[in-house]
Amino acid sequence: MGAAVAKALEYTADAPGTLAEARLAVAAHAVLQWDRSPDADAGIWDAEATCASRSLLSAVDEILHLKEIHAFPMASSARRRMDTALGVAMSRLMDEFLLLRVWDASQLEGGHGLRVAIERLSVSVLAPGGSGVCLAFPTGGSISTGELSVSTTDELHASDMSLSSWPDMLTTFVDGTAGLHEIHADDLHLIRPASLPVLHEIALRVIRAGYTKEFLQTFAKAPCHVLDRFLSILQLDRSFFAANRINFEDAEWWATEDMVKRWILATKLIEKALVVMQRQLMAQECGAFDRFKDAYFMAIAKQGILVLFKFADGFTSTRSPEKLIYVLELYEALSNSAPALLPLFTGQHAELISRQLPIVLAKLARALRAAIDDLITNIRTDCSQAVSETLGVGVHPLARHAMTCVELLAPHRAALDLILVNGGEDEGGAEGVTPFGSRASELIAGLERNLDEKSALACAGGSQSSRHLFLANNTDFVLNRAADAGVASLLGDEWAARRRSRLEQHAASYIQASWGPVVACLETAAVGGRGKPAKALAKFNAAFEKAHGSQVCREVPDPALRAAMRLAVKETVVTAYSAFLQKHPRLGKSVRYTADDLVESLSELFEGDAADGGKS
Repeated sequence: MGAAVAKALEYTADAPGTLAEARLAVAAHAVLQWDRSPDADAGIWDAEATCASRSLLSAVDEILHLKEIHAFPMASSARRRMDTALGVAMSRLMDEFLLLRVWDASQLEGGHGLRVAIERLSVSVLAPGGSGVCLAFPTGGSISTGELSVSTTDELHASDMSLSSWPDMLTTFVDGTAGLHEIHADDLHLIRPASLPVLHEIALRVIRAGYTKEFLQTFAKAPCHVLDRFLSILQLDRSFFAANRINFEDAEWWATEDMVKRWILATKLIEKALVVMQRQLMAQECGAFDRFKDAYFMAIAKQGILVLFKFADGFTSTRSPEKLIYVLELYEALSNSAPALLPLFTGQHAELISRQLPIVLAKLARALRAAIDDLITNIRTDCSQAVSETLGVGVHPLARHAMTCVELLAPHRAALDLILVNGGEDEGGAEGVTPFGSRASELIAGLERNLDEKSALACAGGSQSSRHLFLANNTDFVLNRAADAGVASLLGDEWAARRRSRLEQHAASYIQASWGPVVACLETAAVGGRGKPAKALAKFNAAFEKAHGSQVCREVPDPALRAAMRLAVKETVVTAYSAFLQKHPRLGKSVRYTADDLVESLSELFEGDAADGGKS
């Protein structure tokens, strides 16, 4: 035990008791008096895992030796002192274990290190569907929660890990890149080789002392700098870990977007990093620590996974439609990670993770169903903008918002079908319509009823032409956007056929309301009545000019519908006009327009403000 022990033995030579008691006194003194100062860089082992206090280890070994040779009777005070000293020694070793850097995160430091990890672990930073389009619109307000304060977006973007800069830097790395995982994953050397002998030294003494149960319990507090590096993406503060439960319900949509994107990236990294970490740890020869490797790995993996679960659970009270798409992406990421995460665990750890994961997913699913219900209700009852002359007859903002929601939800239809069917949702529509298709149909039906009511109220007691053109435009818009999103096929042929028929009816009703009275002027001329054809023509000219003047600035945004409606107007007006001229060839100078003139004039219809600007 060296000079210090010899000196202590000299000091205790005259003390009463056996030599074994004297040896215990010296060893116990060394253990009890040793303590790492709070700001010290090294204890028993320094930063390079080199033993910096061999005398302390010798003292521990001395106590273990006295225990193993049964130096003291069971009920003696010396035995109690030895047991106390051994307990303190084991506590010291376990403290040193918790301070040991087993995992090497040096390759992951800074933004460049994170990009390296993303590349070598073959992780995608794209959301499902690859879309960065927002479902929500800024609403203002502060961010606060009942249990935990949430950082603002300015704070979230303040670090070098700002999510706003990630897409440009990282989107070249995608999931499933051929061979990328196999080629690069083990290039990340995540274990510090110098720590392996230390693990053996600690485990050997723990086993000799019979403290394996306490050692296993210590694993729950073991640090892992690799997982900590990935969890730092979430930018969590101490209050997160102190709170029993967190709640992000009051976070604004833009803060929610940022937090969810961070969580998805962290989850993907941790999911794949754990596989590599497990493989690398199991490949190491750790001596006496080999018997603990499984339990140790599962303990640190469980810590990281439970942090992710706790973060995800913070969104389970969120039912705001503005945050629907972000919570849905979180649900998908968590659900998709399960097949890779669950096999990492066995025994009690597997039971815990297997129990917690479905609970969080079920709570997220419940929140998503509530958010979808609220979205449908909001669209059905929206009264923000009525149809008016100033708003025009084009596509209503509510229609754009509703169909944007449908388009954003469509790429997630598989997850939504599972969420909705598990929630007891009835298809409520045609045979073969999926749960998501049924809710999309319900959302669109609510939109259509709302727009019909708005247009009826705006046009009450007035001309119906604007109403029918408005409804034709919006019906056409819904059909086109549903087709673009791939939703029309989910809703069924009957759904699309009904709306095409409705579109044709509104177009025909518009033509009848706007141009029917113009054509009717030509029908008032009695055959053979002197002077009446000329009067009818003059009346037609006036009616045509008035109708043209009022309709030329009407807008039909869809080029295909615009062309079809122009053709229908021409067939209605020009055909009747040409027949009238043929029937009355002697009108002479009374004829102000040729049929071609009418065709040219009617070709200006439905351009909106562009037509008005072209005339001026």
